[in-house]
Amino acid sequence: MAAQQKWVYLADPTDYGFDHLTDEGATVWDGVKNSRAQNNMKKARAGDLVLIYHTAPDKAITGIAKVTAGARPDPKNADRVVVDLEPVRKLKRPVPLAELKADEVMSTLSFVRMPRVAVWPVTDEQWDAVLAASGTKVG
Repeated sequence: MAAQQKWVYLADPTDYGFDHLTDEGATVWDGVKNSRAQNNMKKARAGDLVLIYHTAPDKAITGIAKVTAGARPDPKNADRVVVDLEPVRKLKRPVPLAELKADEVMSTLSFVRMPRVAVWPVTDEQWDAVLAASGTKVG
């Protein structure tokens, strides 16, 4: 069995944010168009954990989700993939972009430097830094 991976997925909170995911209990994560993001999303497997980052206007990591079904072809567009997500928990405190940029570890999150790519891997060190900054304990 492959090791659990960790990711950050960018979401437009006015279109579909973490609260929508929590209200629905699960979703098919689709609409990712960027080829680099698609290539990253193809690596997602059931059990992987995902930080959800809200783009403008929030600009903050707000919650944690879990991949429940790994990448598969998007039924609406065969050139893309989708994954299934369910919410794990809302962060105790959102971690805003300014705080991510100011922290030595969190500033290395790939989306901080390349915000147009909506799916990025996250290292254990980055993951732990985000959780510590948010005051959230998981597990």
